Amino acid sequence: MTTLDDASAFGAGSALPVLPEDWERCLAVAAHPDDIEYGTASAVARWTAQGKRVTYLLATRGEAGIDGLHPDQAAPLREAEERAGAREVGVDTVEFLDHTDGIVEYGPALRRDIVRAIRRHRPEVVVSGAFSVRMIGGMTNQADHRVVGLAALDAARDAGNRWIFPELAEEGLEPWSGVRAVCFAGAERPSHGVDITGEPLERGIASLAAHAEYTKGLGAQGFEPRPFLTWAAGMAGPALGVEAAVLFDVHQLAFEGPPPWLR
Repeated sequence: MTTLDDASAFGAGSALPVLPEDWERCLAVAAHPDDIEYGTASAVARWTAQGKRVTYLLATRGEAGIDGLHPDQAAPLREAEERAGAREVGVDTVEFLDHTDGIVEYGPALRRDIVRAIRRHRPEVVVSGAFSVRMIGGMTNQADHRVVGLAALDAARDAGNRWIFPELAEEGLEPWSGVRAVCFAGAERPSHGVDITGEPLERGIASLAAHAEYTKGLGAQGFEPRPFLTWAAGMAGPALGVEAAVLFDVHQLAFEGPPPWLR
């Protein structure tokens, strides 16, 4: 059985292509505050340093995430930590959809909300979390993560079809077919990677550290952002031949260049 101690689970020993960076706008879609910070935020730090614009979209405010804190108190705390973590990696726009933490439902309402954001922000790349039952290293994925990841993938295509959610046109939101790829962090079988060696990893560590109250609320003994993220990035690095990396499973929505049968 593959475990998190097995470097092959992170793509080590196999050469993965680098995720292309010839784009300008990205929308990162996650279920909860702190989801993006477990690796993806380091890639975000690299991208914002290049002048790219990254926007965060959270399906919930993470109100069910702290056992010892009532959701009415947890929600504003976790929202504040998410905004603080986003600032550490150069993200100044963080939006929340207010779906119910722990029981997010896949369906038209969630897809519509994500389509609305895609049409408004017009990203070329969408980043989310894995929608499979198993994640990298064989971990079992959480229900909200699966639902939001799949909805993000479907919404990226829905956003370009004016006859899906036509009511959005009444809000002045025209179709957007510019999403070229949807990239999933934590996927069991990653296809691409991003080099986060050095400053991007440092900023990613600071981003996760901004969730200190949430981490304490979990009662996670001995958890520290630096050793955890350094370990995870180091395990992924060999897949790109670098010191530290974040790996993604990339789903293309359009051919790059002529379709294969015309080449």
